[in-house]
Formats: sequence, C-alpha cells, structure tokens
Amino acid sequence: MSFFKAMDISSSGLAAQRLRMNVLSSNLANAQSTRGGENGGVYKRQDVVFSATPTGGKFEDFLEGGANGSELQKVEVIDIHHDTNPPRKVFDPAHPDADATGFVEMPNIQVMSEMVNMIAATRAFEANATALNDAKQMAMKALEIGR
Repeated sequence: MSFFKAMDISSSGLAAQRLRMNVLSSNLANAQSTRGGENGGVYKRQDVVFSATPTGGKFEDFLEGGANGSELQKVEVIDIHHDTNPPRKVFDPAHPDADATGFVEMPNIQVMSEMVNMIAATRAFEANATALNDAKQMAMKALEIGR
C-alpha cells in the first residue's frame, strides 16, 4: 500500500467528520429556532449519511487486494438527511409563534444527544488526523532511508 493511499483514506475521514461537526453545530445552534426551516417552518434536525467507497478502480488497486474482498475503502458523504419526526410541542402562550391553544412547535433536537455525537465526531477527526500524520512521518522516514 502506498503512503499516498493511506493519506487519501485519512483525508476522506477528516473531510467527512468536519462536515458532520458542521451539521451537528447547526443542529445545536438551532435547537430553539421556531422559524427558518423549510417553507418558513420549524428547523429540522439534520444528520450526515456516510458510505464506504473503494479507494480506486485502477488495475494496481485490484492487484493490491481487491480480488480477495479486502479492498481498501474510504469514507464518502452521500447525503445530509433531514429528520422526518414531527416537531415537539411546548406550551408557551406568550411566545410569538404560539398557536391558538398556546403551543409552540420546537425543533425535535435533543441537545445531549447532539453533544455526544459531537464528541464522537471530534474523536474520529482526531484519529484520522493522527493516522494522516503517521503516514506522513513514515513517508518522510522512507525518504531519509533513500539518502
């Protein structure tokens, strides 16, 4: 396996987790937003959908392990899913967006769950950054050996 392939895999993980952290930040920032969603409605929680994709399709990739089912794969963001659950209703008759019965539709966002997901995304980002740095250091050591 080349060092560049390892760096490509790690960088795809970095990009995917960065996008995931941005989406989670948006969810947290809009946890109390009653306006601004689709069609001016309540903000809908979003989540990133990942997929494992082969690192290449060239003939040398096939020789490096694709034939036995152990082909290297990187992560790819294939969708940003919008939550389909109905908004939660909170009784607050003084709120400007309250309906005739005094209920306000709020985003269906659990702040603690979003924070746990943010910690997991941060740890995955850090792991990918470490793997990328290790691949870079191995490549540098290989160059030093060649001197």
